[in-house]
Amino acid sequence: MTFIFNLLKPYKIRLFFALLLKSIAALADLMIPFLIAYMIDTQIPTLNEGDSLMPIYLNGALMVVIAFLGWILNVFSNRSSEYIASKAVETLRSDLFISIEELSAHDVDTFSKPSLISRMTTDTYNIYRAAAIIQRLGIRAPVLLIGGILLSFTFDAVLTLVMVFMLPFVSIIVYQASKKGIPLYKKNQFLMDQLIRKLREFITGARVVRALSMNNHEMEQFQHINQTSNESELYANKVMARVNPMMNIVMNIGLVVVLVIGAYRLNLGFTKIGAIMAFVTYFTIILNAMMGITRIFVLSSRAAASSERIEDVLNQVIEVQEGQDIYQVDTNYPHIEFNNVSFSYLKKTKQIKNMSFKLFKGQKLGIIGATGSGKSTIAKLLLRFYDADEGEIKIYGKDIKSYTLHSLRNQIGAVLQQDMIFNEDIAFNVSLHHDQKDIETSLRHAQASFVFDKEEGIDTTLTTSGTNISGGQKQRLLIARALYKNPDLLILDDASSALDYQTDQKLRKTLHDNYQETTMVIIAQRIASIKHCNLILYIDQGKIIDAGTHDELLKKHASYQAIVKHQLGGVAL
Repeated sequence: MTFIFNLLKPYKIRLFFALLLKSIAALADLMIPFLIAYMIDTQIPTLNEGDSLMPIYLNGALMVVIAFLGWILNVFSNRSSEYIASKAVETLRSDLFISIEELSAHDVDTFSKPSLISRMTTDTYNIYRAAAIIQRLGIRAPVLLIGGILLSFTFDAVLTLVMVFMLPFVSIIVYQASKKGIPLYKKNQFLMDQLIRKLREFITGARVVRALSMNNHEMEQFQHINQTSNESELYANKVMARVNPMMNIVMNIGLVVVLVIGAYRLNLGFTKIGAIMAFVTYFTIILNAMMGITRIFVLSSRAAASSERIEDVLNQVIEVQEGQDIYQVDTNYPHIEFNNVSFSYLKKTKQIKNMSFKLFKGQKLGIIGATGSGKSTIAKLLLRFYDADEGEIKIYGKDIKSYTLHSLRNQIGAVLQQDMIFNEDIAFNVSLHHDQKDIETSLRHAQASFVFDKEEGIDTTLTTSGTNISGGQKQRLLIARALYKNPDLLILDDASSALDYQTDQKLRKTLHDNYQETTMVIIAQRIASIKHCNLILYIDQGKIIDAGTHDELLKKHASYQAIVKHQLGGVAL
């Protein structure tokens, strides 16, 4: 509840007027039974034959006006409540999105992508529903409850005490249900995360699933998760659904007792018919108010579970902290320097172990090794997706952690193994804005001239993940994106694996001719892609097995010789 109240604080002035209108509307509803009792017990008994009925008509007209006024005020306050709730949740989604954007790769791994999607969608919607209902019933229900009790006292204090005696039982029912409901709703949201995860897997890997005839298997998996989620949701709803019937039982028993006692008191002359009618009406109003409070608690229980999940993201201490220095070139120091760097994704088995090397500006570093040897991890550390657990990484003599993330990444062009093509035109995918001249230059340098053969050229729209172009074309567009900002450091992580040898050779020549001042880190499985590099790291299981130029490694390292013999027939080209 505190989370929701803090969410509504920026709209406190508009919220105040909305609640004021809602309070007036509730008071208007409370006035009608009072006027009915006055008409039955005061006006009608004193009416003699031949007397004017105008006072009764006026009283009836007043009730119509009050009812209409209450309706109008409720409409305006409800609209205002929905507006405030929607704007507050809009702000919440923006803050949550920013927090997700700032999460380190390790933080994203910890929360998981399906969970973050669920928090952004389902959890924020739960907050929206609770914020709206709290505004609509949060003031109306207490006003009706307290006002109904106070007005009932004016008719018959004894009957009111009978009614009030029932309220503690109702409060206990609501408290127990809410106490049990919050953990159940948290479990439901966790299962929803699993459902989203399975859905993402199927959509992302739909072609693979169909190619391997795994449709039935995936369907069974989805049905299992779906059924588990549904059963959990049903159980939570059953627990919370007990509240209303139990409250009805308690309040209806109270109503029966009130009517019985009221009948005796009426017979003894301690009360009047109009008072009994008004009292029954107020009892119904109070019952509805309690139902409203119950609804608030039910939705608040769900929202409380969602609030905790959202706050976990908003309050997450970012693992990768911003530095203060602006990235500046200083050729007096090595461009990249690893000093005894070790790193582990799960803080158990190290993916990088005591790695050290230096690379100066304009030089090219080649990295080769078996799958899972830690090659891509080096790229992620340079981009500060993660921070090293041990050792130090320096850029131009300064600890990489001292640079601001924006200035660091703005000077790095990168093509990663799992890079993204957006559902936009080619121009946007290369530059993220339209500067046609630079886009064309980057495309030609990346050997992506095929773009100009398309009917719409750089305005050709691509599908998400680039499914309407080939793998080689996608890689060339990603290389063009990396080259577009003329980076100081270029990282190519297996960026030419889908290119034919001739195109790969042309790309290497273009990079050599046009980007001599750009330091390059080339991660590849092809010897041809890295043999021209100033320094080659041959790594295995996170360790540098050997380092040197292509000729040096070819002379002294048997495993490297075997790779060359397998790929190039033993010829040192």
